[in-house]
Amino acid sequence: MQDTGKLGRKVLPYALVLPAILFLLIFTIYPLLDMVYMSFTDWKLVQPAKNFVGLHNYRYLFGRSDFWNALGNTFYYSVLTVISQFCAATLFAVWLRKNTRINSLVRTALFTPHIVALLSVAMVWSWLMNEDKGLLNMLLNLLGLPGLRWLNSAETAMTSLVIVSWWKSVGYYTVIIFSALQTIPTEIYEAADLDNAGRFSRFFRITFPMISPQAFLCLITMTIGSFKVFETIRVMTGGGPGKATYVLVYYIYMTAFQGQFKVCLACAAGVVLLFIVGLLTALYFMLLSRKVHYQ
Repeated sequence: MQDTGKLGRKVLPYALVLPAILFLLIFTIYPLLDMVYMSFTDWKLVQPAKNFVGLHNYRYLFGRSDFWNALGNTFYYSVLTVISQFCAATLFAVWLRKNTRINSLVRTALFTPHIVALLSVAMVWSWLMNEDKGLLNMLLNLLGLPGLRWLNSAETAMTSLVIVSWWKSVGYYTVIIFSALQTIPTEIYEAADLDNAGRFSRFFRITFPMISPQAFLCLITMTIGSFKVFETIRVMTGGGPGKATYVLVYYIYMTAFQGQFKVCLACAAGVVLLFIVGLLTALYFMLLSRKVHYQ
């Protein structure tokens, strides 16, 4: 009985994590490996046969101008989104650091958009940015300014999508950085005051290094999230006007489920996306992890 009890205690931890492992294997690892395999075939959604074609899909993909356009739009959207969200979240967190009633209300107001479904957010902002009857253009007209073609111009469509993403997510990252600020000992700032350190010196030499682990996490999460943008583009612009907002995930969707249903090409584009995100994450760790200060 004693040996049975010891065996049970050894097996119990593995039994507890087994459902999570099975979930990852079935819904993450297997689809990922299957996607990589299908990227080397000529399978279409309307035909059952899968013939191995090697690197043909990748050569075809890299030879298409619409793929490079989608890739460029993705990087453009990602850079704008990550920089604007990271800077705004950091500034808001520092601004709202004091625990006052007004700051508490503002933090709640900033975080609320994060819990709203992205599809609903896209539909509401589509109405707000309507060229003819949108609230934003009405406000601009009241101020004597001309209305903008928010979603109907190639010059403003991508920026409009960045604004929506910023409004949806900045409160979430603000709360993360705000929580990190709360862990900084006050004695450090008291010592800085004795040395007559200025505000900028205190921020870049004390505050930011102390919150660098959380800031590093936010930076990686923002980057990965920006490369996965889909719902707002599907609802608000449909990749247009022209192909000004045609990003890589939307390109994958259109390739797999529109036209000739070329799932093999969509899988190849998905592998490229996976490689880019993995490469950027590795570069972050190589270039920035040494500058992260863990307490």
